[in-house]
Amino acid sequence: MDTRQWRDTIAAAQAGDRQALDELVAGWLPLVYNIVGRALNGHADVDDVVQETMLRAVDNLGSLRDPDSFRSWLVAIAMRQIRDRARRRSTEKLDEAAAHEATDFAELTVLRLQLEGQRREVAEAVRWLDDEDRQLLSLWWLEVAGELSRRELAAAVGISRQHAAVRVQRMKERLETSRGIVRALDGACPDLRELTGRWNGRPDSVWRKRLARHIRRCGYCGDARETVVPAERLLVGIALVPIPVGFTLSLAFGGKTAVAATSAATSVGWSAKVLGALTKPAVAVTAGASLVAGGAYVVTQPPDAPPPRAAVTPTATATSTPPSLPAAPPPSPSPSATRPKADLYGSVVDAVDRAPDPNAEPAPLPHRPESGITSTGGARAVMNHRGDSVTFTGQGYVLVRWQISPQYRPGGLVMPTWTGLQGKLFHVASGGGRRMDDPVKGSSDGSATGMGNPDIGYTVLPDGTQQMWQNEYFYLDGSVTLTVNERGADYGLSVFPSSWNAVNEDINSGPPDGAIRYGLVRDTGKDDTPVPQYVTRATPADPATVPQESRL
Repeated sequence: MDTRQWRDTIAAAQAGDRQALDELVAGWLPLVYNIVGRALNGHADVDDVVQETMLRAVDNLGSLRDPDSFRSWLVAIAMRQIRDRARRRSTEKLDEAAAHEATDFAELTVLRLQLEGQRREVAEAVRWLDDEDRQLLSLWWLEVAGELSRRELAAAVGISRQHAAVRVQRMKERLETSRGIVRALDGACPDLRELTGRWNGRPDSVWRKRLARHIRRCGYCGDARETVVPAERLLVGIALVPIPVGFTLSLAFGGKTAVAATSAATSVGWSAKVLGALTKPAVAVTAGASLVAGGAYVVTQPPDAPPPRAAVTPTATATSTPPSLPAAPPPSPSPSATRPKADLYGSVVDAVDRAPDPNAEPAPLPHRPESGITSTGGARAVMNHRGDSVTFTGQGYVLVRWQISPQYRPGGLVMPTWTGLQGKLFHVASGGGRRMDDPVKGSSDGSATGMGNPDIGYTVLPDGTQQMWQNEYFYLDGSVTLTVNERGADYGLSVFPSSWNAVNEDINSGPPDGAIRYGLVRDTGKDDTPVPQYVTRATPADPATVPQESRL
């Protein structure tokens, strides 16, 4: 809708046209959601602040004299609500339960916009900023993306354009420092590993200063291995993060309010408090918004169209053949009719496999539904010590990236384990360009492998364990916790939500592009896809005691 059309819509809404008001809310709610979500980094209060912003805008729409200033007026309302919320929280005891309900907005940005490379790095760096910088960045991000002007940014913050320029420049400097931290944490600096041994994994200003000081002094972490593109160039034209599917915004005129997110929104972490506040039945529409009796807006976003689904053929893997099962009985209302299908899941045990030919291209990767994965470790958790764990929840793909470190401590390796599984977990692909027993690049005699060499010793897997690759991909529909059980051989894991696109790109990046081998598809698209060897629905006191089998 162009400027003139918006002006006409605003004027009609001020005159009492319900359909125009409907269009106004649908059109501008995504902008408010992105500003508030990024400013609060997805805190559980996001939904409340979005609700209050839109309610105040609707209630005070008649006082807006110039329709051309609607956007800056709406953004200013949002920023006032963000600041009011900050003032209230400064005088209240921190609600730890609400903090745990938070959905990392940086993580949602990466997942929903499928950001990669340095764009992903910028999104992840946001969580290292202080609240004031993050509020300003929520506007500057949209300015660079073409959604706001500098005049509107300054007006929303309540400062002059000259002062805004100074504030933005200082915020950008701290953002670049935070980008350096994200890069360093993704590296393999042993000194940084030792420094972060006492870190709880949650970004804060104290650790930002400590890590920034280390990076300035460290030749390894401070060495930029690729050209660092300025953040503003990376964000040009980037889309708004879509509103969660099924998010319901209730604007009851007369001052009565209610906010609710339907069950479809639980996968992206909307607060339980808000989920329990649904007081009116929701009427969903295909897209946009609908004003219904009682003032309830239900906003939905159609899911992204998945890539064309490849014809699923039996995948060439070296895993053991699943045991044969009796044919399912004819359809019957009896619950027993579904048992064969239920029994199939978890009956496939991953077995020792031989490395495929480096030039053998992987089979097509079936595309499973993706509504998004949230992680207690954020967009990228680094786990280096025994007992480190991260819990994944949702529906989608997860990457576990291995770093075997026999130069520090070789010997028998105790595998990480998946515990407390609710739902289903599949091992769908292996990638990263090599298996851990492949020769290390540059080894002239082929003796040095990712598992070690004669000089430093070798990392040894338990008997019967499937050889892991650099990148191991899993598909989750439910929730599960991954725990490092390091004892003996030294290793580290980087774990974070991924996507079908990322998995497919990784496993198909092989010769002649410099990698040792193509990846391997393990997913058949059915319940007979391999299940991780070390997975259980139980939550044992010592996760290292999980049996080496896949039967669930």
